[in-house]
This record gives sequence, C-alpha cells and structure tokens, in this order.
Amino acid sequence: MILTEMTMPKMGESVMECTVISVLKKVGERVEADDSVLEVATDKVDTEVPAPFSGVVREILVKEGDVVAIGSVVMRLETATNGQAASTEIPVSEAIEAEMAALVPQFNALVPQVATPAVVESQNEQSTRFYSPLVQTIAKTEGISLAELETIAGSGTENRVTKNDILNYLKTRTNTPQSKATQPLSHSATQPPIQSSNHSLIPMDRMRRVIAERMLESQRISAHVTSFVETDMTNAALWRNRNKEEFKQQTGENITFTPLLIEAVVKAIKDFPMINVSVENDTILKKRDINIGMAVALPNGNLIVPVIHNADQYSLIGLAKKVNELANRARQNKLTADNLSGGTYTVSNIGAFGNVMGTPIIVQPQVAIMAFGVIQKKPVVIETPQGDTFGVRQMMYISHSYDHRVVDGALGGMFVKRVSDYLEGFDLVRSLF
Repeated sequence: MILTEMTMPKMGESVMECTVISVLKKVGERVEADDSVLEVATDKVDTEVPAPFSGVVREILVKEGDVVAIGSVVMRLETATNGQAASTEIPVSEAIEAEMAALVPQFNALVPQVATPAVVESQNEQSTRFYSPLVQTIAKTEGISLAELETIAGSGTENRVTKNDILNYLKTRTNTPQSKATQPLSHSATQPPIQSSNHSLIPMDRMRRVIAERMLESQRISAHVTSFVETDMTNAALWRNRNKEEFKQQTGENITFTPLLIEAVVKAIKDFPMINVSVENDTILKKRDINIGMAVALPNGNLIVPVIHNADQYSLIGLAKKVNELANRARQNKLTADNLSGGTYTVSNIGAFGNVMGTPIIVQPQVAIMAFGVIQKKPVVIETPQGDTFGVRQMMYISHSYDHRVVDGALGGMFVKRVSDYLEGFDLVRSLF
C-alpha cells in the first residue's frame, strides 16, 4: 500500500483558489473513484470535488472555511500498489450546482468592482454562518448588508445560503419597501427602469457589466482583423432537409446547421493548427486539444459560451447531440464549470437572428472567432464544363476575426476559405448514422 496525494483540481481558467465549505469524508473512511470528498465554493460556482482514485483516507489537510489554492494537496489516500493517481485536471462533477447565468464563463473573470452601498462583510466574528464567495459577490453587487443576509433562510448544508436562496430573496426583496442604502444597484430582471420625460435609465445587470468589461479588454489586448467569405451552402442545406425528420425520429432531437458548421471548423483547424493557439506574454501556446466554444443567446438577451471539449473526436451526429445538450443546459441555467472552461476556438451562428455578417470580438485568451450569417437563396453564376450559367443557390457569409499579433492575413484568410471549402463540398449522399 502507498500514500497518494490528492490535489485541488482546476475549477476554470481564471480560478486560482477556492473556499472549503465542508469535508465530506473522515480519516479512515474508504472512498471510491469519483466519490465526492469535499464541497467547495469559488466566485463562480459551488461544487463537490470528486476523488480521482479509490483508497482509504489517511490524512485530511484542509478544514471548513480554508481558502485553498488550486493544485495544492488537500488529502492523502492509501491506495493499492498498482493504483495510479489521476491527473490533477479533474473534470468538475456533472452534479454541481449550475453556474449563474449572470457570470459570463467565456471571459472567465471576476465581476468588476463597483462602488456599492451596504455590502456584505467577509466571513468574520460578526457572523456564525458560512457564506460562499459566490453568495458574497451577489450580496455585494445587490447592496445586501450582512445583517440583511443573516435573515435569509438557507436551503443548503447546515442551513447555508445557496445561490438560488439569495436570487429568490432578491425577487421578493424588490417588491418590499427598502431604505436607499439597501436598494440593489443592478438586478435588471426585477428592477424597473427609471423613467423620465424623454428617456429611461436601465441599470446593467452583472452579466452585462462583465460583457462590457471583457469586450473592451479583448479589443485592447488583440489587434482585431476580420476577413469575409461567401459560401455556397446548397449541398449542406439539401442534406439537412433530407435527413432532419429521420434524425428527429431516431433521436427525438432536431439537427440544426450548427453541428455542420462546427465540423467544418474542426477539419480546418486540423489543416491549420496555428489558429488553435493562445498568447502568453511573448510566447505562443499551441493547443493539442480542439475545444470549440459555441455562443448561445439566453432568454434575457445575454450571451454564454459553453464548450465542446475534444470536438474532433465526435461524429457529426455526436456533435449534433452535444450542441443540443449544451444549448438546452445553457438556457435552463444548468451548465457546469467544466462545460464553460477550456475553449480554444469559438463560433457564433448569428444567422439564427437573420444577420448577414458581423465582426465578432475574440474571446480571450483565444486568437480567433468565426461568425456564420443567415443562409439566403440568391441568383449566382455557376461554372460548368459546358460554360457558365445562372442558378438559385443557398448562400451564406462567413466572418472570421483574428488576432493580427500572431495570425497574419494569409493564415486568417486561408483558414476561413478552408472552412468554406468543406461546407461547399458537403457530401449529399452522406449517411446519417
């Protein structure tokens, strides 16, 4: 038997530490791989941490309330001599509490600090309850004092206030009289606009403030250039129309254009791997994994970008199912931290809103992003061996924004053209399954 160290796994690209809410196992207790051993909180999510391997707990190095750095040792387990510790990059459990839709994961950054009256204090002697960083962030943003926070009934472990508890409280709070000092600053879903004779003042919600901050930051960091290509989507559209009913009957789901577009992007990334990079100071980091972020519009009008990890390992049908799964989870606020981290390239199907083309802004620290416009029937010139002729084809514009610091016009232009070539060459007789 040997002692194997268990370290705190990654919780997202920008998360450097987390707070231990509770320790779920005791010294001497047997645990199996994937059993939850800790409950922790970050500024983004509350989550349970699974054991990466089976063994007996021999030493617990953290306690409730500890702030623990990502990658630090939290437990030592006695394992069989042939047992191997799993990678420290452990996927976050599928059972974790959903990340707030008001925190934009694709930008992986904390909510910008704003001046707010009556904010909640850090955990101290004035309170006997534990409040996770996520709950504290919401309370601070909404101007909830510590005294007011203490009155909220908690549904979590040991009556802990969860994200849902404080959000439900905010819904009722706005319907009750409050002093000026405790009015929430920016809960746009519940706070009515301030009316005047000729305009309305609508406070930004948390998500909109983060989007604004990160868009400006991306434009400051990256030298944005956008290239455009017009693509003949006729074959892809005909194939989808022929197979969508069978797909619906076989799987109970719809097949949209998005998986077809992502498949073409993945193929092009394999041809031009230097588009799948990031920049760190003066170093270019070339990524082995192809993790495609896909922008999803939420019911409140904001945007979230779940990630298809290892997208090159999916079949077209697998991509279709994954796209539907992530889109549904996003709209239901059920995405996990793992669903939202690790993207290496992002796509946005702006054609769903009837847009012809756009100039998308790069998601940092990636170096490129692609937007697909609406598919429209147009009269075009068709080249044939017998000569040119006119025909009606289903055409689409592709917009490709890239970071000119590391992606030159030749690479950026060839990449978007290769995506176009794959879409135009879509096999009409391709089998569905």
